[in-house]
Amino acid sequence: MNQPLAYVHPEAKIAKNVVIEPFVNIEKNVEIGEGTWIGSNVTIMEGARIGKNCRIFPGAVISAIPQDLKFKGEESIAKIGDNTTIREFVTINRGTIANHETVIGKNCLIMACAHVAHDCVIGDHVIMGNNSGLAGHIEIGDWAILSGMVAVHQFVKIGEHVMISGGSLVGKDVPPYVKAARQPLSYVGVNSIGLRRRGFTNEVINEIQDIYRKIFQSKLNVTQAVRVIEAELPATPERDRILTFIGKSNRGLMKGYLGRRNGSYSE
Repeated sequence: MNQPLAYVHPEAKIAKNVVIEPFVNIEKNVEIGEGTWIGSNVTIMEGARIGKNCRIFPGAVISAIPQDLKFKGEESIAKIGDNTTIREFVTINRGTIANHETVIGKNCLIMACAHVAHDCVIGDHVIMGNNSGLAGHIEIGDWAILSGMVAVHQFVKIGEHVMISGGSLVGKDVPPYVKAARQPLSYVGVNSIGLRRRGFTNEVINEIQDIYRKIFQSKLNVTQAVRVIEAELPATPERDRILTFIGKSNRGLMKGYLGRRNGSYSE
């Protein structure tokens, strides 16, 4: 840790075996866990809480104040879980008075030039592709993957095990276990490959597909589809997780997909 070309505020709490490369700047009220590596020219600002065995690559800025004109200097933090990798020039802002914290879970990969705004909550094992960006107050479930250059509107919720195509504009909520693509963002199937990689059986994946056929590929609206699912399909953890997500959706779900009609994709 004794890197003479780095600045570490005397009040920062740095574990003994943290590696700090030259030209790093670490401000007060910062905590960094054991085994973490901080690459050169990283800036870690007040309020950062960084876990164990993280890797933060050159040029990243962690826990800068929010880009929110309502922010009045209130105390808040930015938390990064154990074993998470933050690549070059990523920016992660700390929270506001709304939630007081921005959270990135464990075992995540945030690729180069991505941005995580104030009060976002990202689960474990999440991947954000290069140049992807989150506005404020976004929630992302475990194991979700955002491909490169995905842009997510503030207050959107993205469920667990979701896969979102590169370059997508996400303005509506994306429920668990699905693939999302096209413009406007639409359901294009269940993320069956990802689910199999994580140990979901074919039986469970088929059950998830049955649920989404009713939600996105029938002539029912979402409210009607939920009633049919509750009445006709047996309760399972996956079914209940999907229905709970829908019940808590404030922005509404992304579009369904029934195929091409007159040269365009229709809900």
